[in-house]
Amino acid sequence: MNEMSLSRRKFLKGTAGTMALAAAGMPMLGAQQAFAADLASQELRTVGLSVTVQERILNEFQAASGVKAVSGKADIFPNTQTELLSGSTAYDCWETIGERLPSIVQTGLVSPIPTANLTNWTGVGESFLKPSDKWEARAQIVGQIWADEAQTALNMVPTVYNFDSIGYRPDLVDAEEASNWSCLFDPKFKGKTGLNVDPLIAFGQAIMAMNELGLLAVPNPGNPDAAAIEEASKFLISKKKEGQFRALWGDFGELVNLLASGEMVLADAWQPAVMAVKAQGVQCSYATMKNGYRGWAIGVSALKSSPNLDAVTAYADYWLSGGPAVAVSEQGYYSPNDKVKAVMAPEKYAFWYEGAPWVGAEDRGIKEGDLRDGGSLATRAANVAYWHQWPDEYDLLIQKWDEFLSA
Repeated sequence: MNEMSLSRRKFLKGTAGTMALAAAGMPMLGAQQAFAADLASQELRTVGLSVTVQERILNEFQAASGVKAVSGKADIFPNTQTELLSGSTAYDCWETIGERLPSIVQTGLVSPIPTANLTNWTGVGESFLKPSDKWEARAQIVGQIWADEAQTALNMVPTVYNFDSIGYRPDLVDAEEASNWSCLFDPKFKGKTGLNVDPLIAFGQAIMAMNELGLLAVPNPGNPDAAAIEEASKFLISKKKEGQFRALWGDFGELVNLLASGEMVLADAWQPAVMAVKAQGVQCSYATMKNGYRGWAIGVSALKSSPNLDAVTAYADYWLSGGPAVAVSEQGYYSPNDKVKAVMAPEKYAFWYEGAPWVGAEDRGIKEGDLRDGGSLATRAANVAYWHQWPDEYDLLIQKWDEFLSA
């Protein structure tokens, strides 16, 4: 595992499941089966994005595990990173993204979770076990989550992952146009595009666009060098001053509302937001990117300060049990292991994971015969431009992002 020199001061600156199991006749794979500890005396306090910190999943986990209490806070990654590095002990775990792990691993805030304590770790996909020869290990999720080279303990237990692209209004934007990252910066859509407020995401999108436009030639947009960051910063600032962006969005609801209203017709988007717009009866699609998607994984990191580490392990294990994966799969995400297949309706699994046409009544804007945007899991996984990672030039990137925000 690559060790990086990290600056605490700079860190501070940068800012359906349970029912499906029962219906399938599956036993509850709760924490009480996995641990000798009395979970009834522990609680679970988690923080993460609203797409994973869901009240119903927390309540189902509590019922399955027997923990005393559950609570969750939704917040964007930069905010939580700053909060934890400022010394907060308000949470037992952070449902973070792989690229931000170094901020808490290298500052000693994480308690690795042994895979031997995860009854549902079996069936995990190769992306989390074996590096691809397309990138160095740390530039992909498998090189980010493990606490040791022998792969016996995890700094982050992956719970959901995806290959992100652009959400767009097909009634207002042509699919061919939306298939290029550079469309976010096209003057044709001035004032109607959106970028994610997370700088590690936004810079990657800008660099992908600049690669397409012939302005840069960065092989790994997830880890640009100093020169590329400088050029991307100038590009972003110029586009901001031209009025290109309708919003820098960080809130799920904000993204949904802007796309649904048509105030924003193109955005670097989460697929569940696209699904939420479609559920309102508004046309919305997730683009198939010509030059590849950006891959990421979110998971549970146990915080060393927690007095409830057994509850955290049980929570991570519950995420891998299949039930929670049904809920997030039907929002557009993927589960890291194969447990979801046993508890998801076969025709729905075929649609969400295998690229088969939708069968049955219309649901949230999906009609009989429709295909999932982007195709099957295998098709999308074969078209990854880069995985999110912690950039070597993090300090410079954050400095330039601050300049962009104040421009």
